Amino acid sequence: MKRALITGITGQDGRYLSQLLTSKGYQVFGLIAGQANPKAKLLMEENPSLDLVGGDLRDLPSLIAAVEQVQPDEVYNLGAISFVQLSFKQAELTAEITGLGVLRMLEAIRIVGGTDKNPIRFYQASSSEMFGKVRETPQKESTPFHPRSPYGVAKVFGHDMTVNYRESYDLHASSGILFNHESERRGLEFVTRKITNSLARIKLGIQDTISLGNLDSARDWGYAGDYVEAMWLMLQQDEPDDYVIATGETHTIREFLEVAFRIAGYDDWEPFVNHDTRFDRPAEVDLLLGDATKAREKLGWTPKVGFEELVTRMYESDLKSEQSNLDAGRR
Repeated sequence: MKRALITGITGQDGRYLSQLLTSKGYQVFGLIAGQANPKAKLLMEENPSLDLVGGDLRDLPSLIAAVEQVQPDEVYNLGAISFVQLSFKQAELTAEITGLGVLRMLEAIRIVGGTDKNPIRFYQASSSEMFGKVRETPQKESTPFHPRSPYGVAKVFGHDMTVNYRESYDLHASSGILFNHESERRGLEFVTRKITNSLARIKLGIQDTISLGNLDSARDWGYAGDYVEAMWLMLQQDEPDDYVIATGETHTIREFLEVAFRIAGYDDWEPFVNHDTRFDRPAEVDLLLGDATKAREKLGWTPKVGFEELVTRMYESDLKSEQSNLDAGRR
């Protein structure tokens, strides 16, 4: 039985990856900081066979201890301060966890190692935000980075450190440069989930409007459940490498609104949406569009869930959840 250690286990990717690996016969361990993590109960309900271990990406000794305890075949580093807007307000914390956390995990793997016949394989969750002010469209593995946020800068550090450890210590260390991927499990602070959840509440008469920032930002949006399969595929390859994971389609937030409101039965979304400058970024990433040719040809990976199906899934899930909350409040 293979053993996998996942950091960032409480995020949407960690939850999907945990279930994917369990379905493939892995013994899965999730790294959590602190003894009273509020999401621990949810994690165990979703995946009863999951084991949780203590550790903190800010603390190298705790990571060494976790790797020694688990003795993993594969480590998936998904842990990060992942909300880009927050990174402008908490730049140092973002650098500490999203950037230096990668170095600490790589160092823990280097120190603990594995057997010569079975070295530990490492996956780093890199991000399309590293491209930032893009130098070419679409973006591929060789596109230069020009990050436009503390989050993007920290991700570039983690990505380059992964390459450095691969080249310096011959680690099987791969990075997935994942473009935006969403799901019903996305946090409410992210614009896509904010839209579908607020729309569900508007539909049920609980709220009247949605306040958003820049509506012209264009993103390559995929489904998180598809993207975690690409993570796993990378660590099954004989040689480590870096891969762009994307749909190859770009949509603006306006388009996301149009699709979501149409699904909910509205002809026009504009009366329900307000622009709020508080949600504008100091430095904006205007257009992200990924070229996943390498992943398709070498990994055999292609996305399965299209844009409209993704929006539908998210809205219908939020509508069901908000209706359930409303019914519970009436009892």
